[in-house]
Amino acid sequence: MTPRTTRPASPSGAPVPTPARRRPVRRLTSRGRDEAHRVASPLELFFDLCFVVAVAQAGVQLVHSVAESHAGEGILNYAMVFFAIWWAWMNFTWFASAYDNDDVLFRIVTLVQIAGVLVLAAGVSRAFEDHEFLAVWLGYAIMRVAMSSQWLRVALSTEGAERTAALRYAGGVLVCQVGWLGLLMLPESGRTWLFLAMAVVEVCVPLYAEKDRPTSWHPHHIAERYGLFTIIVLGETIAAATVAVKSGIDENDALGELLPIAVGGLLIVFAAWWIYFVVPIHGHLRTSRQAFMWGYGHYFVFASAAAIGAGLEVAVEQAIGEAHLSTTAASAAVTLPTALFLATVWALHARHFKVGTAQQSVLPVTALLVICCTFLGEWAVPAAGLVTALAVAAGTTLTAHTSAREYRAAGKDAEAREGAKAGKDAKAGKGAKAGKDAEAGKGAAAGTSLEAPESREG
Repeated sequence: MTPRTTRPASPSGAPVPTPARRRPVRRLTSRGRDEAHRVASPLELFFDLCFVVAVAQAGVQLVHSVAESHAGEGILNYAMVFFAIWWAWMNFTWFASAYDNDDVLFRIVTLVQIAGVLVLAAGVSRAFEDHEFLAVWLGYAIMRVAMSSQWLRVALSTEGAERTAALRYAGGVLVCQVGWLGLLMLPESGRTWLFLAMAVVEVCVPLYAEKDRPTSWHPHHIAERYGLFTIIVLGETIAAATVAVKSGIDENDALGELLPIAVGGLLIVFAAWWIYFVVPIHGHLRTSRQAFMWGYGHYFVFASAAAIGAGLEVAVEQAIGEAHLSTTAASAAVTLPTALFLATVWALHARHFKVGTAQQSVLPVTALLVICCTFLGEWAVPAAGLVTALAVAAGTTLTAHTSAREYRAAGKDAEAREGAKAGKDAKAGKGAKAGKDAEAGKGAAAGTSLEAPESREG
């Protein structure tokens, strides 16, 4: 099978509509991994915004569970629901990076997936409160069946190893939906084990499907998509915390109690944004193995980022006396997801670009210090915010120091190279001069020897 040429792209990231591509339904074939100017499309941004609705619902229910002293059960339900949201989002993101042709059918199927996540979002409250997962399962099934249909389109449009991979994806996705039916049939005690088993099966589908031929995802596009979703989730975190603080002030006139939480929470979110985007990551996504590890690890990045907002809401409710838990437990609702975010971003991003022990230690040490802030009572959240802000300052300072040192070292190397070059040139010049002098001497000697017989004859 001959490789496809790179498609031209519009500023939106979608293929430019040439006459052959103006048809409403076109073949769904792979895009080039080296395609220039590839960016997220408006449809992808719309997709992200709708998915964050489900993320927000999961966060709201997590707040209720933790505030009512049902933290263990709430965290488990949150992990299960968030997995469904994240996995459907992730599968679409990587598929669109490789195969988005922006035709009518692709758009319609994507909108069906959006409808599915909204159905899932509508069922989140019942899943938490009544352990009723019918709406969650139905919404997830809608998204996944739609995703399977996209892979079947790829199979119809391609051949060879690419077609085999598409069929594996389509079949694997559909088989998993049958397994998820157990959430509706098993007793509550067995659902956790079913979730763990099915989650493992789900994440193994891409590994199996792409074992012979990886899809042609675009590294820069993937990094941008993940970054945009991180921004949206952090924005939702700020929005949720802002609403909670506003309600506390309006209903309880508790500005003095809530101001430290608001300031600390804002510092945490600002630091989270800074730390995530401090270095571009697309250059690290060179192999399928690196991409899988990086993509899968973002389950913890997204889940912890959303949980930070939920934790701030819990801290607000505890401060105004509406939460049935201790100050330490309310503080842990903020510090633990913050520490998880820092540790995961270090593992996925920072450690690949940090130089030396000092730089490598900043985020792990910060995560430990944030956990220690849990026991500072009502000052736990502002202390955690201050620690994360200091981590940003320390990381920036160390990076600047390292850059300056490398710049000086590069300057010294350049001077040394110039000096060596000048020395070589000088030696070459001396050698050339010596050669010329030698030739001149030989010429003079030869002239003298010729003139001598003439003088004797005279």
